[in-house]
Amino acid sequence: MIEVMSESTERMLAVKATGTLTDIDYKDTWIPALQKIIDEFEVANVLLYMDNDFKGWDLKAMWEDTKFGIKHRNDFAKVAIVGGPGWVKWGVKLGEMMMDCEVKNYESDKLTEAIEWAKQTAKCACDD
Repeated sequence: MIEVMSESTERMLAVKATGTLTDIDYKDTWIPALQKIIDEFEVANVLLYMDNDFKGWDLKAMWEDTKFGIKHRNDFAKVAIVGGPGWVKWGVKLGEMMMDCEVKNYESDKLTEAIEWAKQTAKCACDD
């Protein structure tokens, strides 16, 4: 399940992931929220917090994530990944090679620090 966190701002989407993420999580929550930010500001900052109950993604969710990520790989300024199993860090390193943005991994106990970093917005063309 994906839950939008109250720490989200108009340009930064912070979400908490728990259990196993499904394509419905992506279609109903994740993608519409990200698309709204991208449409309005051209780029988005993202924070994905995986709690202790996070198990991963089902196949359909991985496909939705891949499709959206490829289409919008240049539409992110910052991506903060917080917590999650050790294998997530390897996946992030692979994904980082395909994206043109800053990506940082944080341990679960550094959530506040990660939120503050993700809130810092790079100047975009929409600010002119």
